[in-house]
Amino acid sequence: MDLKQLNAFIAIADSRSFSAAATKTGLSQPSLSRLLKQLETDMGVELVDRYHRPLHLTEAGIFFYDKISAILTEIDTVTSMTQRLSTPSSMLNIGFVPSVLYGLLPEIIAMLKQSNPDIDVNLKDISSYQQIEALKSGEIDIGFGRFPHQDPWIQQILLRHERYVVALPKAHPLAHIKEQRLIDLANNRLILYHQTHLPIATSVRSTSAKLDNNTKSRRTSAEQSAHSAPITEPLLHLFAQYGISPFMTTTVSDLQVALGLVAAGEGITLVPASLKTVRTDQISYQRLIHENVTSPIYLHTLKDFVHPSISDLLRATYQVYEQRGITYRQQKFVSQP
Repeated sequence: MDLKQLNAFIAIADSRSFSAAATKTGLSQPSLSRLLKQLETDMGVELVDRYHRPLHLTEAGIFFYDKISAILTEIDTVTSMTQRLSTPSSMLNIGFVPSVLYGLLPEIIAMLKQSNPDIDVNLKDISSYQQIEALKSGEIDIGFGRFPHQDPWIQQILLRHERYVVALPKAHPLAHIKEQRLIDLANNRLILYHQTHLPIATSVRSTSAKLDNNTKSRRTSAEQSAHSAPITEPLLHLFAQYGISPFMTTTVSDLQVALGLVAAGEGITLVPASLKTVRTDQISYQRLIHENVTSPIYLHTLKDFVHPSISDLLRATYQVYEQRGITYRQQKFVSQP
């Protein structure tokens, strides 16, 4: 058993076709077939049922695929990390979620370059979930995200919590109320936009807060079932903390689309406070009274390879926080110089 055989099997299993796997790997179909046959002979197990189109994995093949995929991913990660350790790049590749770009990230980068004029920075718009694989592959060196991750290759620190604000159409009856309560927002269509969900589910608990009769009458069956279903969608999780479920929701692809729908009067949403300068001609942003309705900002990087410029980036971040009067708890990554 060798890596060529294993990679051939993975390509065939992913493509469910020898011809598609050949295109993907650049090997001929006879070569792929030979490598797969050698692997099956070495193991004494049939992994692929060749009599179906598309090809099917046998029960043993499904088990082997699940286990060996994780091992090959780790081999690729270790190989990439070893190459980066031997020839470290002077460029600092930073991943970020769009909501962070509307906040203090531009100031942080400016502060970093002011103290390190020769530093090369490359910024990449990438979701919190995708940042984990990007760190492993070497596509980015560090990521600004909104969600905690539990991955044996990754370490992360919490930078701060940012308050959510409610975004309402300018014509909305609540648009001019300076302090909002979630219970008063429940009788609205809530626009959801997060592509990454919480790693830990929360269930709706009962609450002493009362909704009006109109809200009660418009509860949908999907919303009613939410009382027993686990909740991992971040905005619904915030409402669930207070035993509340919006009577209707719409899910869109990203935050900008969500704000576009709010501007068009199609609903409301919650966004980090740093976005309250977006579409202000059409959207009213108002404070929420709940102090724990916040969006965290995390920094994450690899456990075993910390880019030498990350300590400078973290220092610049804390300098900006001090200038802005933002409360934070200073932290360092393990193995950070």
